[in-house]
Amino acid sequence: MPPPADRTAHFGTVTATAADIDALGHVNNAVYLRWVQDIATGHWQAVARPADIARYIWVVTRHEIDYLGPTLAGETVTLATWVGTPRGARFDRLVEITGADGRLRVRALTIWALIDQASGRAVRVPPEVAAPFLQ
Repeated sequence: MPPPADRTAHFGTVTATAADIDALGHVNNAVYLRWVQDIATGHWQAVARPADIARYIWVVTRHEIDYLGPTLAGETVTLATWVGTPRGARFDRLVEITGADGRLRVRALTIWALIDQASGRAVRVPPEVAAPFLQ
């Protein structure tokens, strides 16, 4: 499922290493989760304003992951992420991981909460923080 017309996806690639492989011979589920978090964090670092990066931090409140196919050692996959609509302090984020063969390997919906670093409390996502992600 590609992002809606009013959202721009952020992309990255990763190659599965021998350390990523589990007893079944494919990328371990926990590794996929790490990749989901890494692409989300990369999107924040690439798009957010420096002042927002300095002021806020995101924490995960929920992960939903559908594992749709295996990734083997040495395979390079493409990660794509985009955001949903902010709701209070929460922002939904969608991630898809696709193999070089074009087959979807993982689809994830993660929910992140915005934390003000000075207070340590969750805060409503300000429009100016959300704006760069809603284009």
